[in-house]
Parts: sequence; C-alpha cells; structure tokens
Amino acid sequence: MELAEKISILADAAKYDASCSSSGSKGSHHSAKKGGLGASAYAGVCHSWTGDGRCVSLLKLLFSNICKYDCVYCPNRASADIKRASFTKDELVNLTMEFYRRNYIEGLFLSSGIFADPDIVMQQLIGTAKKLRLESGYGGYIHLKVIPGAGENLIREAGYWADRLSANIELPTEKSLKILAPQKSGKEILGAMNYISQSGLEINEDSRRVKKAPKFLPAGQSTQLIVGASNEDDRQIISLSGALYRKYALKRVYYSAFIPVGIDGKKMQDPKLPDVEGPPLVREHRLYQADWLMRFYNFAPDEILSPSSPYLDKDLDPKTVWALNHLDFFPVEVNKASYEELLRVPGIGTVSAQRIVKQRRSRPLSFDILKSLGIVLKRARYFITASGFFTDMPDDPIEIRRKLLSDEQRSLQLPLFDF
Repeated sequence: MELAEKISILADAAKYDASCSSSGSKGSHHSAKKGGLGASAYAGVCHSWTGDGRCVSLLKLLFSNICKYDCVYCPNRASADIKRASFTKDELVNLTMEFYRRNYIEGLFLSSGIFADPDIVMQQLIGTAKKLRLESGYGGYIHLKVIPGAGENLIREAGYWADRLSANIELPTEKSLKILAPQKSGKEILGAMNYISQSGLEINEDSRRVKKAPKFLPAGQSTQLIVGASNEDDRQIISLSGALYRKYALKRVYYSAFIPVGIDGKKMQDPKLPDVEGPPLVREHRLYQADWLMRFYNFAPDEILSPSSPYLDKDLDPKTVWALNHLDFFPVEVNKASYEELLRVPGIGTVSAQRIVKQRRSRPLSFDILKSLGIVLKRARYFITASGFFTDMPDDPIEIRRKLLSDEQRSLQLPLFDF
C-alpha cells in the first residue's frame, strides 16, 4: 500500500479521539539530541487549542487501525468492514519530520488500534517516539495513547519520551463498558491513570534533587469521555470528571459527542447504541463549560448538578444556572467582593475578575468602567452592583432567565469559557 493511502486511512481513523492538546509542555524535550529540531513550548494535521486559547496543529494518526477489540461505538472495531492499514516506525518518523520541517505541524498525536497484545502495541508507539527523539533529534511535542492492559514498565518508559499520555476511560461507568466495550476494563484504565500520576510525583520529586535528571511527562495526562453513547446523565459524567481531577491530577478531561455514523456515512445500527440523528453537540459544549467551572472557578461537581436536576441546561451556561438557583448570594458589590466571589458572577471570568481587583485599587468602579474592562454586562448586570448602583435587577429567577434568553438568543453563541 502506498504511503499516501496509509495517511488517508489512518488520519481519518484517528479523528474520533478528542483527547489531544499540547498545552502544558514547556521547553525542548530532554531526550532530543542537542541541536535537534523542535521546541515544544506552548505547542501541541488537526487543530487543537492550548491553555491560552491559541490554535496549534498536530499530526494526528493511528499507528494501525487493525483492532481485535469490538467496541460497539468505534468505527474501527474488529467487526467493521473497512480498509485496514498500518505504519512502520520508520514511516511515522520520516512523515513527522517532513511535516515538521515544512511547518505543517507543531506536534504529533499517536494512538493505535489493538492489533496484538497490548504490550506489543505499546512498544510500537514507544519505539516511534524514542526513534524520533534519539535518531531524528525531534524536540517537539509528542502525545501518546496508553493502550489498555499495557504493563507498568512500558507506561513508565512512554512517559520519558512523550510530553503527554492519555488513557481514555471512554464511558462513564463499568456497566456501560461491559455493554459497549466488553474487552476493555475500567479497572485497567484507572490503574494506568493512577500509575502515571504516582510515577510523575515520584520521578519529578527525584528530579528536583538530582541535576539533569530526566523529566517525566512534562504536559501530564488527559482522558476522553464519549457523551451520548450510553445512558448516563450529566451529573454522573461531571462527578466522574471531578473525581479524576482530584485522584489522578489530570490536565484535561475531553468530552466527545457520540457520532452515530459508521463506515461510508452509514448510521450505526447496533441495538446497544442510542437511536439518535446526530451527535449531541450542545450537551458536549455545556459539559466543557461545567468542566471549566471545576478547574478554574472552584466549583464542586455537586454545586453544578444535583440528583433532582441531573442534566445541564441546554439554553443557559451552567454558571448562570447556578446563579439563578442562588439569588441569595447576589447582588455582589464589585468594589468589595473577593476574587472568589467575583468568579461566581455570570459574565465575569478569571481575566475580568483580575482586572476588577486591580482597577478598584486606584478608583471606584462604575458600570462604564466595568464595560471598558471587558465585563459581559448582558449577563453580569442582573447579579452585581457598582458603588451601590445597579442597572437591572429583578428578584424573580424566571424573569431574569427570560431576559437572558431574549438577549440575542445566546445559548450557542457564547464564548466557550468566558462566563
């Protein structure tokens, strides 16, 4: 098979994995040859986003789409009637270097189907990364997928050659895994996450005591959850994500809306899958917003959703919904509120809150000044006062909701994380 055809097949096969990002890695990789190519500072032919909002390009490929697992939701599953292909390590190394030299990419994201024993597959991914670092002098970003069931020694070795690893948990519960991905084990996946987390703590602690000690996984680990392939509610998903952040120090949980389309555009017909017309993109969007609240706004999962309200609102972002359910917390006086209190106000993000705290040191804040600081007053005005003044503050949450929804029908037009 020609290389161009392999690229077409294995790039298309990799597009369903959302768990790639290049944020969090700084400096040239410790294992690259001196004078080699590539620097991974702030870097990640797919588009991904760094933590500061910049778009980066990653060469995103499967080593092979041959897979002995038959996960119902996966277009590359064993029973799928598709064209199969595999790279060699040399092909991937040459391809990555050529794309990098031509400035097509800023990094590599490499996963694979389970074409053999998990250890054998993991060795191929590690061997590719190691060859890039040592023989080609590549110092750019590398993200490797951890193969479920791979041994701890291999996972540890992968952390020395890659900037980031991801062990995809895929589904929110062991029950759903047994139904839709019976050959995968939630215990194995969580075990890999735990081993990565503990290894990172131990090795990086040693590196602080020993000069020139090798770094382990400078960009940390991430995972992916598929949304809509199983029947868990948003509360279960958010609770799981919160636990993963706490227990395993994950950098990111990625949410991937289930795409009910298989090979050649045909709809997946397996009765175990939900009968839906398209991916739940609005739900995915809201989950990312809720995730942002946990990571940067100090919200606990049970503050975002409750047993009586287990799904995120389709029309309003989760912080606004929280505010409407806690009007006793408001209004917040912007000239006196703490930074943490400001973060609870819809329309005030982390940058805006920092600007408010800094600006009010020199002069009292008015609504005109708030507007000049970039505060989204269309939302914030219902929840704040400025030197005791307010613009529009009905005390009925239903009326506030109506006003918010009438402002440009904003639900799908809001910036993803500025809320």
